[in-house]
Parts: sequence; C-alpha cells; structure tokens
Amino acid sequence: MVLQAMPTPPLLDVFITRDELIATIERAKREDMGEINRDITSQVFIPGDRPCVATMHARKSGVLAGAALFPLIAQAYDPAIKLDSNKHDGDALAPRDAIATFKGPLRSVLAMERIALNFATHLAGIATLTAAFVNAVKGTKAKICDTRKTIPGLRGLEKYAVACGGGCNHRIGLYDAVLVKDNHLAHVPAGDLQKTLDEAIQRARAAQPPPAFIEVEVDTLEQLERVLSCDVDIVLLDNMTTSQLQQAVTMRDRAAPKVELEASGGVNLDTVRSIAATGVDRISVGALTHSAPALDLGLDID
Repeated sequence: MVLQAMPTPPLLDVFITRDELIATIERAKREDMGEINRDITSQVFIPGDRPCVATMHARKSGVLAGAALFPLIAQAYDPAIKLDSNKHDGDALAPRDAIATFKGPLRSVLAMERIALNFATHLAGIATLTAAFVNAVKGTKAKICDTRKTIPGLRGLEKYAVACGGGCNHRIGLYDAVLVKDNHLAHVPAGDLQKTLDEAIQRARAAQPPPAFIEVEVDTLEQLERVLSCDVDIVLLDNMTTSQLQQAVTMRDRAAPKVELEASGGVNLDTVRSIAATGVDRISVGALTHSAPALDLGLDID
C-alpha cells in the first residue's frame, strides 16, 4: 500500500500553542536528563568540542508527523545545533528517506536524539495508521475521525498527527462540543428520552460560547428514531452491524437528512470499508491514537 502525502499539511499551532509545546519538550528533556541537566555517558565518552552531522532517516514506509517539533527540540538542547529539513509533516516516507539533518556538538545531538525520536516515531505512527484508514475508505463519503482516547498531556500533538495522516478531528475535549453518551442517559426512562434530550439540547444551544456540535450516542434503531426528532447535529451509532447501519442511513435520509451519522465500535482496517459503504458520514476510530504502532525512524551519525 502506497500512502499519499498531505497536499496541505495542518498548522501545528491550531492544536497546541508554542508555549504549551515548549513546556512539553522541557518536561521530556527534564525526565531524561534530570534536574541537573546531565548526560553522564556523553560527558565521560565524548569530548566537549567534538562536532557531528546526524541525519534522521525513515526505516519503514509511512507518513511523517512530528518534524515541526524539531526546531524547538534543538533549541531546547543547544542553540548551536543547526537543523536542515528534507521532509515535512504530512509527507509520505519511504525506507531510507532523509527527514532532517542536525549539525552541532556531538554531546548535544546525542542528548536530544531519543526525545526527538520519541516524539517523531509516536506521532508518525499515528499519522501512518490514520492514512491507512483514510486510504481504505477512499471513494466513499465517510471521514475518518479520532477520539479522546489519547495519552494524557499529548492530545494536541496526537490530534495534529491524525490531521497529518488525512484524518478529521472529533471534539478536542469535554469543553468544546456536546456528546451525550449512554452513561449520560442511563437514568432516563425510554419514554422520557426525547423530552430529556430536547430540554438539554436547548440549554446547550444557549450556552456561551456555543458548542461546536451536539451529538447523541444510540445503540438501537429505536433510540435513533427518537433522537432524529431532536435538534442534534450528529448521531453516534455505537457497535451496530452493517445491516443496522444501512437501516440507520435510510431512517436518517427520510426523517432528518441534515443530521450526520457516525459509526463507532468494531472498526479496524478489515471492517472499515464495509462500514463506510453503508453511507455513514463519519467513522470514529479510537485505535488511531491509543493503538498506533511507532513508525521506525533512526538518527544516524555521519
């Protein structure tokens, strides 16, 4: 499978501020070098004045994410490190592709090597898996979306990586959109569902700032029928079969054609195409962030 480069890569600062990114890099550096900021191995093995040229290469095919962090990582370790970029986030990678070259003191480059690779291999892994899902549904209307199943403290970067792979971002957190899940409604009798939702949605619409969207989760077609009568933007169809998803699309088209349908649950690279073929608008995939394998990259000292 050949993964395509993003025609226009996403902007990193849409997902994380510069100050937040610097703080994230500093935390990573501190946990590696300690409060005393020390790489004891390089101190005893490497002369302080020895220069080097080091190139980061792809060792497997994939999609790049995380290269936008390299300038700030280099700055955090040693302003003397000079960076030359060969690839940019969203670019397709082939084995042995040169991604970036770091020139500077060998001690400093060795100190930053693991942190730069930790960020890049993780984020590129997410972008690569996302691109594989996007490629699998090509030609359908379905968009591949991420979820809140992210590593604490890395959500902005992980959602950026999803965008680098061509995926779409769901809500960023609890603060920007409404998603009414089954646990929110566990106490509501079935007969009161529509009335309860109508009242809650009215309050949500009046909130300032208003939510980016209002979405309600259902796990039966009977629930869907009731929810389609409410003022919702999206309905999440949880763990439905492809037959049920097809019925749901028919019901939506008849009753509320402007409402988007999102399929979730049981989604993997073997099933996503058949799910997309049902006509749903969105497919959310928690695995994009919680189960993406790292992309194999390496930093080679020339």
